[in-house]
Amino acid sequence: MIKNLCKYRCLVKRLAVSDFNVRYKNSVLGFFWSLLDPLLMLMVLYIIFVDVYPSTQKNYHLFLLLGIVLWDFFTKGTSMGLSSIINKPGLVRQVYIPREILIFSSSITALMMAVLELGVFGAFMASSGLIPTSTIIYFPFIFLNIFILVFGTSLALGALNTYYRDIQYIWAVILQAGFFASGIFIDFSTYQGEFKNLLLLNPMARIILISRESLLYNTVVSSSDLIYCFASSIVMLVIGYLIFINLEPGFAEEV
Repeated sequence: MIKNLCKYRCLVKRLAVSDFNVRYKNSVLGFFWSLLDPLLMLMVLYIIFVDVYPSTQKNYHLFLLLGIVLWDFFTKGTSMGLSSIINKPGLVRQVYIPREILIFSSSITALMMAVLELGVFGAFMASSGLIPTSTIIYFPFIFLNIFILVFGTSLALGALNTYYRDIQYIWAVILQAGFFASGIFIDFSTYQGEFKNLLLLNPMARIILISRESLLYNTVVSSSDLIYCFASSIVMLVIGYLIFINLEPGFAEEV
């Protein structure tokens, strides 16, 4: 798989940029919507958890925005990956290319959008006078984990959705549940015991937690958390790839 991704890297780049442009085609604000999405969600959640149900969390607007940006990366990446095979029937039927590059290019598109959103987060940090310390060095590794998790999940979803269109509706429900189960507006580190451990089995919940530790609270991320996140991402990548290569032979007939 890695060999194919390297060999077709130019095509991956073209597909990723094309998907990015098509997403905002005929939109007045264009790609600025990728910046407005997390800000609008931030505004809604901030009103709820500051004005209606006050939170005592320090720098709560940054706490919220970082969770939103990281969850948005996972949501957009997997949602685009889920439909990346069925949305390109011409490439699947008429041209032979390794089909995993269609999934990979959608993950790259989501990565591009996430980088823009992180730029907004960085601007909010700067305006709040919060300067990251040396613990920021953990964040690139954490961010890479999200990308691997997105790509692995998308491989499985894209393949399954090609055969069973119900997957897209089931996944939408799972994402809605995941939004509440990933600690986006609640600090899971304040929980104790088995309940906390159960919540942190969710890789995205742990990723969001340690991202806040490294960027907002200047806390050294524990090696066990980093290992768990990396292992979870790799396991999902392996599972996703195995599902993908087993179902790939029938893609042309199903799209």
